[in-house]
Order: sequence, then C-alpha cells, then structure tokens
Amino acid sequence: MMVTTHAAVGLTLAAPLVWVAPDLATAAAVGALAGGVFPDVDLFVGVHRKTLHFPVYYSVAAAVFGAVAVASPSALTVATAFFFLSAGLHSASDWLGAGGELRPWDRTSDRAVYVHPTGRWLRPRYLVRYDGAPEDLALTLLFAVPGFLVFSGGVRVAVAVGVAVALFYTGFRKRMPEWFGI
Repeated sequence: MMVTTHAAVGLTLAAPLVWVAPDLATAAAVGALAGGVFPDVDLFVGVHRKTLHFPVYYSVAAAVFGAVAVASPSALTVATAFFFLSAGLHSASDWLGAGGELRPWDRTSDRAVYVHPTGRWLRPRYLVRYDGAPEDLALTLLFAVPGFLVFSGGVRVAVAVGVAVALFYTGFRKRMPEWFGI
C-alpha cells in the first residue's frame, strides 16, 4: 500500500482524541503520521519491508507506550504511543497487499513483510493488488476524511498534500518503472 494510505489510517486512529483529549490531539496526530510513514524509510536504507517493518515489535511497543500514555498523559507519551501504533499497523497491513517488487502487478514476489520473531516472510495477500492501485487510492481517500474533518492547521495541510501525492502516484504508478529504466 502507498505510504499515504498508511499515514491516513494512522491519523484516523488519532482523530478521536480531538474529543477525548483535545490538548493531546495534535501530538497524537503528529505521532500517527510519522509512524505511518516511518517503516517505508527502508525503501532507501536496507531491505524494504524487513529493515524497518516490525509488525510484532511495533505492536508490543504500542501497547507498552499506550499504557504509559494512559498512566501519564503528555504530548510526548501520546505521540510516542501513536507513532508505534501507526508503525505497527503499517507493518502488519503490508501483508494485505502485494510484495515489494518494482512491478507488483506481475506478482513475482512471495515476500510481503518480514516477521522478525519467526524469522520468515509472510506471503502477499493481494487484497490491495499493488501500491498505487485504484483500491489503494480509495483507501487513502476514505481514511483521509476523518483527519481532514477533525484537525486543522498543519495536520489538515498534511492530509491535503498526502491526497494530492496519492492522486499523482496512482495516476502514474504503472509507468514509473519504465520512466526510471527499471
């Protein structure tokens, strides 16, 4: 799935804080957006969907930091909890899409995401056929709505930029490998 989808899903998880703890909502939003994006940094460093994708470890960290945030709520503890929650969900949900190959619509990879505790790769499920597929864009748009509606300022701008990037990426995704000669 596109990084914009992951970021929008994370932000949707943070949206209820606007009503529950409005003073912590922006921190939760920033943490969720960062956590939704962070695992895909391994596109540039290491092995994609292995080096920074930790579906189990991020989820455990989310539970630990979530408990800390409940016991001692602050901008830092809430942002950290939502970072790990969003990063864990990102890492786990990559299993529902394609593999990490450059042309995922060809379905040449049997590696969706690496599970470190078991030392093995999960096979792609293809519920989202590939990153940038129309259904991926639909998920980005669907999950962008709550964040756009409940947040303002920089968070709302980030949502709008994410949607614009998703629209562009979806429009040109299948042409990109040939454009870059790969």
